[in-house]
Amino acid sequence: MNGVRVGKKIVGVGELPYIIAEGATNHNNRLDLGLRLIREAHSAGAHAIKFQTYTAEGLVTKTAPRFWDMADKDNKAEGTQFDAYTKVDKLSEDAYREMKRYADEIGIDFFSTPFDEKSAEFLETLDVQMYKIASCDVTNIPFLKYIARLDKPIFLSTGISNIGEVQEAVDAIREEGNDKIVLMHCTIKYPTPYENVNLRAMQTMQTVFPDIPIGLSDHSIGIEIPLAAIALGATCIEKHYTFDKNAELSSDHWLAVDTAELGDLVRMSRHIHVAMGSSVKKMDSSEHLGKLYARRSLVANRDIHEGEIIAREDISIKRPGTGIAPKYLDLIVGSRASRMIEEDQVIQWDDVLRRE
Repeated sequence: MNGVRVGKKIVGVGELPYIIAEGATNHNNRLDLGLRLIREAHSAGAHAIKFQTYTAEGLVTKTAPRFWDMADKDNKAEGTQFDAYTKVDKLSEDAYREMKRYADEIGIDFFSTPFDEKSAEFLETLDVQMYKIASCDVTNIPFLKYIARLDKPIFLSTGISNIGEVQEAVDAIREEGNDKIVLMHCTIKYPTPYENVNLRAMQTMQTVFPDIPIGLSDHSIGIEIPLAAIALGATCIEKHYTFDKNAELSSDHWLAVDTAELGDLVRMSRHIHVAMGSSVKKMDSSEHLGKLYARRSLVANRDIHEGEIIAREDISIKRPGTGIAPKYLDLIVGSRASRMIEEDQVIQWDDVLRRE
């Protein structure tokens, strides 16, 4: 497994899970809200803040139907994709520049998902350190090759794709000499019900692409699924993020995590990372006292005098584990006491004589 360096961090097995706060277009075309998203994502501990860069005209036809089932919390999906995207594609280039400058200043990675070459060209002027490719472009081979030639790390979402299509996308990127790929399992359903997440697909992807870090771009409600993904080996998590789930304009607000939930995700992901440990089954050094005092030993049920033959009924098995282990019971029964063993005393090897 090869890790991928993004900024000052490594995305890969054994590394701290890389947490991406997906701001998408939740800036609502406003610089102040974009800066707020960056600031609060940083305060929550996210490694990166990501946005989406496009124009409605460059993304969809004016009649393309909306494919998401829940455009808002009232379960409405009226109008076209163009109607939805044209509401949130007006953040100015100057605003982007200021957001990138601010992210650099406070120390959070800043990048975006370009949906066309023109958007990527603009992001290049910001000197972004990596790119995200949306699931919809897994089969957009010309665009994948274009982004690959920019020679920066690529986080590739793989929703609505089968493993063959993912392989074609990976091959296309590598053909351009770019091997800095992170594959993100994803389901394009907003929000994604638990039964449609299919986390085990990450394990299949890891088998097929053993040298590529695998992560999760999550659209479920809450943080349970990302945490489960980390336990299954996800090296990075992308989660839609907002400062206010009740904010209007962008349909992403209500299904995103807020700052408190993002902080919980970051904190718990670190706990899980530490808890994963190694694959070796052995006693941990922290269990030393448990081994001594939680395990059991052979214990005298009565006073056993020196020279007496020890019978089975003379022995019980109790804590602590500082004496003869229970597995030697048959060896001790029939032995003679080498000295006085008091009732309820833990029996030691020096207390018995070897049987003839």
